[in-house]
Amino acid sequence: MTLPITRSLDHPITGCRVLYVAYPLLTVSESSAGGAEQVLWTLEREMNRRGARTTVAASAGSRVSGELFSTGGPCSLTDDFERRNREHQDAIIELVRQRTLEGRPFDLVHDMSGSFWTRASEIDVPVLATVHLPRHFYPPAQFENIPGNVSFNCVSELQARSFSTMKQPVGVVPNGISLDRFLPNVGERHGLLWLGRICEEKGPHVALDIAAQMDLPIVIAGQVYPFSYHQQFFAREIEPCLRRNANATWIDSPSDELKRKLLRESAALLITSQVDETSSLVAMEAAASGTPVVAFKRGALPEVVKDGITGFVVADTDEAVKALEQIESISCEDCVRHAQTHFSSAKMADDYQRLYSLLMQGEELLKAA
Repeated sequence: MTLPITRSLDHPITGCRVLYVAYPLLTVSESSAGGAEQVLWTLEREMNRRGARTTVAASAGSRVSGELFSTGGPCSLTDDFERRNREHQDAIIELVRQRTLEGRPFDLVHDMSGSFWTRASEIDVPVLATVHLPRHFYPPAQFENIPGNVSFNCVSELQARSFSTMKQPVGVVPNGISLDRFLPNVGERHGLLWLGRICEEKGPHVALDIAAQMDLPIVIAGQVYPFSYHQQFFAREIEPCLRRNANATWIDSPSDELKRKLLRESAALLITSQVDETSSLVAMEAAASGTPVVAFKRGALPEVVKDGITGFVVADTDEAVKALEQIESISCEDCVRHAQTHFSSAKMADDYQRLYSLLMQGEELLKAA
């Protein structure tokens, strides 16, 4: 069952102690490459501005608006995930218990790590778990014997439908971005852009093929994570394409400022995902920059890219080429208006504040619908 979050903001967030739990292998900051880390950073910033006493449990080196509780160093080896995750979770359990003993308990734990909620029975605090990935990415055992103090939310309607068979009702809170960080460009634009994490499922090699077919310049900008299968993909698929195509430019780990510049100045952003996406922050950022998007119809991308308004949603490479041929029909102003209406971090924070209100008052989502 999926539920809209419709109640008013009837529980003030000021003074509430909220603990955010991050993924253990990566740091959280304004420059985070991962979508879950970006959303956590943006939401925690909004809630801190609203007067919440926010703490973020994350890897050392993270930079947040409230208090950082370091659970250990970030880990670049996926083979070491179990050790690092156990270290991360043990530290969080101890933190929650210690704060309770000190008389300053957390009012809510918001888990964006993808797994901490499985240990929620060890603490006496309501836990909201945001699931950022498609359901089949999670081990089925995670959704067995769910602790009674756990509630879930998804980031898109399509994603939520895949969780609709769960006994716990699932709320839906779409992701948002900090619109103040993006300036639209109504002037001249050049070339194509692909921006994201460099891995096979995100399809940068497909974007290179599309650009080559159209003989258009393209910038591939992103980060190759220090995971062996990502690095092997880059060496096997991306480097040879870059060598063959003189019109292709590779930018490794661009700064935030450079990302925003690339978005402002590109004629179109390509999103060539090979797997179903549950959301797309980069599509939101493109709209806020006034830049049209051509995206494959994968997962929730049609919920984010408004076909014919902020870009085109296509079935395959051939349709992507046809869409790019008419990309000038997309208005920069329409893109920006759509972003301001649908993608603001303030709107996302409002929706989460409503969820927090229900959970901190001990109400179940089903009773509050």
